[in-house]
Amino acid sequence: MKLTFLGAAGTVTGSKTLVTHERRQLLVDCGLFQGYKNLRVMNWDPFPFDPTKLDAVVLTHAHLDHSGALPLLVKRGFRGPVFATPSTIDVCGVLLPDSARIQQEDADYANRHKLSKHQPALPLYTEEDAARALRRLKPLPLEQAGEVAMGLQLRLRQAGHILGASSVELTAGGTTVLFSGDLGRPDDVLMRAPAPIVQADHVVIESTYGDRLHDTRDAEAALGDVIRRTATRGGIVVVPAFAVGRAQALLYAIYRLKSRGDIPALPVFLNSPMAIDMTAIYHRYRTEHRLTVEECSGMCKVAKMTRTVEESRALNALRYPAIIVSASGMATGGRVLHHLKALGPDRRNTIVLAGYQAGGTRGARLMGGERSIRIHGEDVTINAEVVSLPGMSAHADAAQLVQWLATAPQPLRGIYLNHGEPGPADALRQRIERELGWSATVPRLGQSVEVA
Repeated sequence: MKLTFLGAAGTVTGSKTLVTHERRQLLVDCGLFQGYKNLRVMNWDPFPFDPTKLDAVVLTHAHLDHSGALPLLVKRGFRGPVFATPSTIDVCGVLLPDSARIQQEDADYANRHKLSKHQPALPLYTEEDAARALRRLKPLPLEQAGEVAMGLQLRLRQAGHILGASSVELTAGGTTVLFSGDLGRPDDVLMRAPAPIVQADHVVIESTYGDRLHDTRDAEAALGDVIRRTATRGGIVVVPAFAVGRAQALLYAIYRLKSRGDIPALPVFLNSPMAIDMTAIYHRYRTEHRLTVEECSGMCKVAKMTRTVEESRALNALRYPAIIVSASGMATGGRVLHHLKALGPDRRNTIVLAGYQAGGTRGARLMGGERSIRIHGEDVTINAEVVSLPGMSAHADAAQLVQWLATAPQPLRGIYLNHGEPGPADALRQRIERELGWSATVPRLGQSVEVA
């Protein structure tokens, strides 16, 4: 079996690994590159394989850095099945059309205001492309064996992280490779812990937090502190949040804080149609996460759901303390940009960054202390308080990644670290070799390795 790393190698986005076995080709994940421009422009490049020759795709989960290039793959000729858990398919049913819609809206905005160097500016793909991609999705429940192509056996294992997330166990020619996908935390407030490794000869593991441990301070309490002091000065709390996972964790935290009387009875707005739909999906799949029926209902009802553009614009004119949760999580696009533009200059307000911020994103620049960010072709001065809550990340940290590897029932023949910046990936490599005594490799983009 040959593995070729075509994304998330040296970076945390664009996850794509091509698996080749006896003329069969399977793609594990098909994500968009995000963050730095030199990565984003790669989305426009031809795929380094023929999409028409690909037998199948399997998704670890629905986040766009793992699924967001599917419409492009189908647009360029792929006609095979895309395997994923049923809840991942439901989440993709919201995420992919929304991704296309945002691209089309951004292109239209750039053309109307002449903000693009390209004439005309075009979306990477359209809502019609996304709809065609969704028709390729085939459900494969957790722990159920399936054959994705002749000689390639597949099983999906619980990964935590977000709703529907799985690790991909792939067996061919007597060799088993396990792709971790994005691993969740064993102590996550929403999602169940990742399943231990049942069988694997080789593991491809993410390394997003490979060089650090999560903050042990109570993230919920820290959020409460932020909300109270912002309300005291008459300000608004703006939280860029991933529509899947992070938005729900934030709403749950706010629900708990309000229930205990730890924060004032401020109005809360969830300003993301996609996150609104996702919250309903979390309610539908209650057995897949930790929340009780009462807790899930409280999470869903704590915020006013803001769907229309008019309602969204009205939030920028608020003159009283409030909380606005809006996508996207790293401030790369979506409605939150309009809030940052309108509310960021006011010193009374606070911007809360909850979770990982990939290099090159507006979120990363804000977290790094930059006080001017470019939005819609304009430089916006940020006078608002900026607070990072890394303790709300849905990724396992370095120790938790090593602990998961240690559940393997036998020593691993090979470990390949992807989905991480160079520093964290190499730090995790060293930690694995030091603590487990197993050899680990950080593949380069485009590198191929034979595994047996």
